[in-house]
Amino acid sequence: MPQIIPIKDLKNTSEISEMCHKADEPIYITKNGYGDMVIMSMENYEDTIRKLSIYRELEVSEQQIVEGRTKDARSSLSSMKEKYGL
Repeated sequence: MPQIIPIKDLKNTSEISEMCHKADEPIYITKNGYGDMVIMSMENYEDTIRKLSIYRELEVSEQQIVEGRTKDARSSLSSMKEKYGL
């Protein structure tokens, strides 16, 4: 379940930092009862960015398949071996 805290609680930086590192998901910050910000640990942030990068690459790959821009695995490996002298 997501954690939601009011912006005034950000004064307790050590406590907020501890919450971020214990949580496996972002913490939502509200201002005047409305969503305002999201905070998370660096580990969670880096993991999220890594996942987004993988999703983007998969999307590009799927589009290449749709457009017929694919190569046979054996020929690709052969050309890589020639190119890099493997």
